[in-house]
Amino acid sequence: MALIFFILILSHLVGVSHGQLKVGFYGKTCPEAENIVSTVVRQVAASSQKVAPVLLRLHFHDCFVQGCDGSILLENGEIGERHAFGHQGVQGFEVIERAKEEIEKVCPGIVSCADIVALAARDAVVLANGPSYEVETGRRDGVISNLTLADNMPDVSESIQILKAKFSQKGLSEKDLVVLSAAHTIGTTACFFMTQRLYNFVPGGGSDPSIDPSFLPELMGACPRNGDVNARLPMDRGSGEEFDNNILQNIRSGFAVLRSDASLYEDVDTRNIVDSYFGIFSPFFGTSFEDDFANAMVKMGRIDVLTGKQGKIRSVCSTF
Repeated sequence: MALIFFILILSHLVGVSHGQLKVGFYGKTCPEAENIVSTVVRQVAASSQKVAPVLLRLHFHDCFVQGCDGSILLENGEIGERHAFGHQGVQGFEVIERAKEEIEKVCPGIVSCADIVALAARDAVVLANGPSYEVETGRRDGVISNLTLADNMPDVSESIQILKAKFSQKGLSEKDLVVLSAAHTIGTTACFFMTQRLYNFVPGGGSDPSIDPSFLPELMGACPRNGDVNARLPMDRGSGEEFDNNILQNIRSGFAVLRSDASLYEDVDTRNIVDSYFGIFSPFFGTSFEDDFANAMVKMGRIDVLTGKQGKIRSVCSTF
């Protein structure tokens, strides 16, 4: 009996070491992997300020469709996942491919594209003066890419109830919803996503009444009626290039740019979470916004991952 128990424990431990995520997964097989990704991200960032929000958004969109498996990187003609309506404007594919090429020169067939996406997102956050955190690795790459699988992506026009439900379906809490939405502290959005909120808000038409009246002319000036829907504006008024909690203060004050961000203050639970970062004792009690964001990123990075012998390790991220 003791021998059987020992064998069961041993097999469980083997499964844990080979079949699940862990920090330093490539410590022996490709110890330079994380440094290579960091170097590539820094090099790209030196010539493009938008790389941080781009890579952060890429990781989010990858994880919310079939899990964090790099499937969003696959090219599959017009039916490929990256062409889904819910992925409009997602970029950064060439950065991941560049990092993959460099890694393949050193450790061919070892590091997954899915892990590179997760590592690049962390490095991007750090470059924007956000929190650093340890990234669990060991993901395998998915082998399915179809745009219909992205039909249930969270959308900026959805109600807080729908957003809460979609995050819950992925094992993410209301706090995760708040702090991951606050990733909008860096980057821009297209006027395409603002038109309904500014000119045809439902119900009643007109503008979203939650927008502060002093802020409305500014938004309309950036995105005029019948203007260029591809024109862009910062998602975090006054702090669009710096990773901080200013976006949460904007949400509290009626200066949220995106409708989904504004909705965080219309639900009791999420409003309390937003407010918790600005209480008089918040710097001394509880976790900080930065810590909660880092924890949420790690948690998101575990969504429906492929590990062990599941999936594969692609040699080129865009091909099966």
